[in-house]
Amino acid sequence: MSGHTHSSAEKGLRIAGFRDEQIRRLDVDGSFAIKADDFARQVKIDTDNGLIPAFICATIGTTSSLAIDPVREICEVANKNQIWVHVDAAYAGSAAVCPEFRDLLDGVELVDSYCFNPHKWLLTNFDCDLFYVANKPDLVNALTITPEYLRNKATESGQVFDYSGWQISLGRRFRSLKLWFVIRHYGVEGLRAHIRKHIELAEHFESLVESNSSYEIFQPRVLNLVCFRHKNGNEKTKQILEKINSEGKIFLTHTILDEVYVMRFVPGAIHTEMRHIDAAWAEFVKAAE
Repeated sequence: MSGHTHSSAEKGLRIAGFRDEQIRRLDVDGSFAIKADDFARQVKIDTDNGLIPAFICATIGTTSSLAIDPVREICEVANKNQIWVHVDAAYAGSAAVCPEFRDLLDGVELVDSYCFNPHKWLLTNFDCDLFYVANKPDLVNALTITPEYLRNKATESGQVFDYSGWQISLGRRFRSLKLWFVIRHYGVEGLRAHIRKHIELAEHFESLVESNSSYEIFQPRVLNLVCFRHKNGNEKTKQILEKINSEGKIFLTHTILDEVYVMRFVPGAIHTEMRHIDAAWAEFVKAAE
């Protein structure tokens, strides 16, 4: 994992019993994506020292900047060393409903597991995660415990999915129904229009930032995330963000990339229109005065 991998990955490793000294945080490149060569270097170091690298979490769309880790190159290293590759595409994975964004998933056919969250950008209410595993027995054999009170003809027949062996908890809610309703209501074209609209809004906001002498794009836009800052530096940028959030007209979050304080603008609400983007930008212009 890298320093930009979602915190849930590290939390999962802690739950699994891994200590911090067993976790490697890999170097990232200028776009804040994992360097595959650093992954290969770290694997060699560990194996040379008698350790067994077992798992790597790559990300398609990091939280801070929507960086895309080089999944195919990571898999080339991992597969040679029997390392489980999980890909977290929690947010950006929804964009793959549009054919023009499927190159984001390059190499995903080589991974051991993959997930994305329709509740983040695909019109589905919280919580809804889609989890894929390349080889089902790898997961089920690790988690299945079948005491006598859970045995019945259906589960013993092998004709049904017993999801207690697919997850930590024994039971689960009927999460799939709400996603089914979303797909039936919007259809594939409706979902694509939803994604494309937000990217178009982000492109418009990006152009407004680029046309202003007080602000600058810090990291090239990916999908609908615009990372930008005030040219006068971290403290000024932080002051502007705090002022805008305190006024309550719009709300933004920040991140820190290479010790630079950056604001994150992400149009993603269902009813957001171009006029809302223009109104939001007017607040930034006013705050910079």
